[in-house]
Amino acid sequence: MENKDVKQTAQEAMDAQRQQGSNKQLYFWIAALIIGGILGMLGNGTINEMCDFVATIFTRLFQFIAVPTIALAVTTTLASLGAEKNTGKIFVRTITYTLLTTFAASFVALALYIIIAPGNLPSDLIGAAAGATKKYASLSYYNHFLNVVPNNMVRPFLEGNVLSVLSIAGAVGMGIACAPKNENREVVLKFVYGLQEVLFTMIRGLMKVLPIGIVAFAAQLSAQIEAGVIVGALGKYMAVVMGGNFIQMFIVLPLFLLARGLNPIDVFRKMSPALAVALFTKSSAATLPVTLASAEMNLKARKEVTRFVLPICTTINMNGCAAFILVTSLFVLQNGGVELTMGTMLTWVCISVFAAVGNAGVPMGCYFLTLSLVSSMGAPVGVMGIILPIYAVIDMIETAENVWSDSTVCAMTNNDLKDDLA
Repeated sequence: MENKDVKQTAQEAMDAQRQQGSNKQLYFWIAALIIGGILGMLGNGTINEMCDFVATIFTRLFQFIAVPTIALAVTTTLASLGAEKNTGKIFVRTITYTLLTTFAASFVALALYIIIAPGNLPSDLIGAAAGATKKYASLSYYNHFLNVVPNNMVRPFLEGNVLSVLSIAGAVGMGIACAPKNENREVVLKFVYGLQEVLFTMIRGLMKVLPIGIVAFAAQLSAQIEAGVIVGALGKYMAVVMGGNFIQMFIVLPLFLLARGLNPIDVFRKMSPALAVALFTKSSAATLPVTLASAEMNLKARKEVTRFVLPICTTINMNGCAAFILVTSLFVLQNGGVELTMGTMLTWVCISVFAAVGNAGVPMGCYFLTLSLVSSMGAPVGVMGIILPIYAVIDMIETAENVWSDSTVCAMTNNDLKDDLA
């Protein structure tokens, strides 16, 4: 890295993403969205039935792969912490700033959700799944949080209890991190990483055929539009998600920097190569080399800070993901007939933050994790199919926001410890 300038590093990251076909994938998604919209507007009963069938298959595939993928991502993230040899002060500040910025993103999204108040989608679009949330609506929070604590290693996976799965994954990951560094630990780590690679391969395969699913979901959406109700509801939903992202990026995170005596415009300008790469690659992990180069060469942050903070933040500092999980979960539950009291919404703020921290940068991880959460609550997951066609745009902005938040945490940590690490 020392022999490359930031522009060269950014260009290499962009070229790598192009070789993986990310731009082609985006074009296919856009084309599938247009084709699906046209098919849905034809009003052909046979085509609509076929699209419903394909959409159901893809929804089931998402549910199938989501829970084990998220569990392994959390396990490997926490297990890798055991290999780090940096100071506790850097770690404490990284976790503290990560939680503060992520909670801020969730509260901003919640405030916008209350102000904009997205409406419900048409009942015939939701279908019979809306009745499934009655079980959740009548469930006390005492019992709900009690169910998060597992009493069986297998049952949470069978029942799709995502929060319980996350607690198991977190315990296993910390256990591996704290275990004696011997041959047995290495065998377990290799096994877990091997399983994760298998699941990532399955996800990549699913991404290749996803345009077929987008055609089906888009056809469903256009076929069910009635008097602009869907457009209005989705428009307000998008306004909440995108508005929350922009407020977090351009107001909240700069305020964090100002509070620590840093110039947000200066930090933003010096980290701009990483933000540009993040926007177009939609991958925090692919952007990491550029983020490191920008922080060390432009921001002049210390290597002992950047090379500890940024890799960890890439996997746990998910401001955009937290906002997406919160807004989408509330939107899906609302469409399922759940009364969104202030207690319910504040509970989901906490769930969204800790779920986002546990997301660990899995491809389409926010979407998969949100789908798993609302499924475990018995909410109508068909709404997630309506959101899928517009998720590509959301994902671009969220990734840029996540990398900007990573940069903010790194800059604040480096500034706080400038005397201790001198």
